[in-house]
Amino acid sequence: MTVVDDRVAATSDRTDRAGRVGDSPVRPDGAAKVRGEFAFASDMGVENMLWGCTLRSPHPHAGIRSIPIGPALAIPGVVAVLTAEDLVGTPVYGLISADQPVLASDVVRYVGEAVALVAADHPDTARKAAAAIAVEYEPLPRLTDPAAALDPATPAIHPDGNVIRRMAVEHGDSGAGAGTVVVEGTYEVGTQDQAFLGPEAGLAVPDGEGGVDLWIATQWLHHDRDQVASCLGLAPEDVRLHLGGVGGAFGAREDISLQVHACLLALRTGRPVKMSYPRDESFVGHVHRHPARMRYRHHAGGDGRLVKVEAEILLDGGAYASSSWAVVANAARFAAGPYRVPNVVVDAAVVRTNNPPCGAMRGFGAVQVCFAHEAQMDKLAAVLRIDPVELRLRNALASGDVLPTGQTITGTAPVRECIEAAAALPLPAPAQPESDEWLALPGGVGRTADPRRVRRGVGFAVGYKNLMYSEGFDDDSEARVRLEGGVATVACAVAEVGQGFVTLAGQIVRTVLGGARAVIAPADTTSVGSAGSTSASRQTWMSGGAVLLACQDVASQVLAAHAERRGVPVQALRLTEDGRIVGAGADGGDIDLTVAEAAGPDLFEATAVHRHQRTVPLDDRGQGDADVSFVFAAHRAVVDVDVDLGLVRVVQITTGQDVGRVLHPTQLMGQIEGGIAQGLGLAVMEELVVDDGVIRNPSFTDYLLPTIADMPEVLATCIEQPEPGAPLGAKGVGEPPTISSTAAIAAAIRAATGVDVTRVPVRPWDLI
Repeated sequence: MTVVDDRVAATSDRTDRAGRVGDSPVRPDGAAKVRGEFAFASDMGVENMLWGCTLRSPHPHAGIRSIPIGPALAIPGVVAVLTAEDLVGTPVYGLISADQPVLASDVVRYVGEAVALVAADHPDTARKAAAAIAVEYEPLPRLTDPAAALDPATPAIHPDGNVIRRMAVEHGDSGAGAGTVVVEGTYEVGTQDQAFLGPEAGLAVPDGEGGVDLWIATQWLHHDRDQVASCLGLAPEDVRLHLGGVGGAFGAREDISLQVHACLLALRTGRPVKMSYPRDESFVGHVHRHPARMRYRHHAGGDGRLVKVEAEILLDGGAYASSSWAVVANAARFAAGPYRVPNVVVDAAVVRTNNPPCGAMRGFGAVQVCFAHEAQMDKLAAVLRIDPVELRLRNALASGDVLPTGQTITGTAPVRECIEAAAALPLPAPAQPESDEWLALPGGVGRTADPRRVRRGVGFAVGYKNLMYSEGFDDDSEARVRLEGGVATVACAVAEVGQGFVTLAGQIVRTVLGGARAVIAPADTTSVGSAGSTSASRQTWMSGGAVLLACQDVASQVLAAHAERRGVPVQALRLTEDGRIVGAGADGGDIDLTVAEAAGPDLFEATAVHRHQRTVPLDDRGQGDADVSFVFAAHRAVVDVDVDLGLVRVVQITTGQDVGRVLHPTQLMGQIEGGIAQGLGLAVMEELVVDDGVIRNPSFTDYLLPTIADMPEVLATCIEQPEPGAPLGAKGVGEPPTISSTAAIAAAIRAATGVDVTRVPVRPWDLI
């Protein structure tokens, strides 16, 4: 394919000559992104290209009586209009279970559901044609209350029923009596959007032989390929996916959006088809963070040690399942927080409604319950008159402890260290009541705050989550490394969504192969096996592990070849940790050179597959070794609140984060700051307002995101305790910054105002 764009391609083989594991080399795609030269998926194009557009339902729930496509086809420039009647493959898809129609045929279940597709010679023409399709709908009763969806008496809105998954976690003595102190609370988390800055976009190009190539911004190339092939009725090898430049993801690109639609149009028309969502369509075209309702009861002894935690958790999954099965499992498993609790009773459910579908978002499941269990810990601290930090330290998990699922923590669990690190970082200077620095006050340039009516609060929270996929999922990643002439080319189908794998892979190469130039090949489904999804904080462990294994294999091949060349036994040489071959030569002299130097111009190649330890599904009581590893973080937040207007300014956030081992200090800090920004957004401003099934704020005018003006000072201490079994000893770092930062900000607002904050995001009218 010839891309009609002179920008640097997303899968460019840019090289980076310096920087090993532990250093902070510059990202190979960094300069192009800063200069605006990087080609995101929305920048791609080819000659003779058509534009695709999706017609979407305006109703949360309605029957479809007819779809008259004639008026659309009559518009000059329109090449094709497709409906469900044109499908030849499997008509449904889904991330975990196939329950969502490619195109609705008889009923629509949420506002934004795809009904028809248009291909035209111009995007405006395609949109005009879609608007000309006057679908005849018959409105049906809408189910938008998740509590009603949980009621067995409520009519099902989907053939698979209203309950996607309901699960229990019962640990210890479920009938154990109350502790000396009992606190209760009801909590709510609103709907958060991933709000990536690059909307969904893709380019489908038919090969003229019944197959298709798709350039797409996604999180999992091979899983997308399999779903697309099934829906098209094609063999997987006839559908070839290539990673387009990804402008952020955060979980929303795990699900299919326009992939099947673009390919359908390309195959029908025989011409390339590009699809790119405008922002308002993006808001309805991808999944969101699950809103949650939670009821908690904590029991503790007089010394503050937890005796029992009871929780009821209800998540709204929206119209289709997406990753709800895994999200509710996370919510249930981590409902008690990173604490030693002998008795746990959790009832967690996720249901279908006629609200927009929800799925994965950074820290999925753990974010929602962290807000609740940390509010409960603060309530306990207040009743017992124990410092909130001290209470958490008394209950902190450690390696060797047993979790509510019955699983013993065999890896590192530096919960105490995370708490102590976050608490030890310096507090900001006290607020100045007479200050004229308005930007530092709640309300900012609006100059609304009376400095004398601003109150400061400090809050604390701790959270944790699993790493990688769980509950028996056979997770693996494949990578190939080819060393020739001092250049190591890495082929791995990782979706680079901004997390920095393109940098990490080069660091591993230069570390193991002794400074070889690293080239990261374009990610696709044809040159190498699956790398799995860029989600669940898994790529450093899984794909980093695959690259490491492949590099080590190449290094061993080079050592053997060099030993033969020098006429010495292989055992006489060894590989060092910094990628050198050392030993004694046949002439008695020393051998000491890098692997890349020893390889010379010869070709060495290895392919490796990395798997983590086996996990098992949870039983009916939520018991079992379902997880591979766990990661922990603590956050302290300082806020100023205008108690008259309910406006909040986050002044500082500190964190102690469990990282296993720091591989790239600069990227790690970027992940921490970015994750905290999303946690701040959920705490005080980000909410997708869904009213009776309709999104009321599908734009960045009304869906508010933190900007640089909203970000506080961020101080971080990374707790380095290499994780046994983890490649390079490192843990994933992308999700923990989001998990407990929201809860810490909410706690600080409570401290500043005395208001029992039970819902996030906190709105001004919640505080006055």
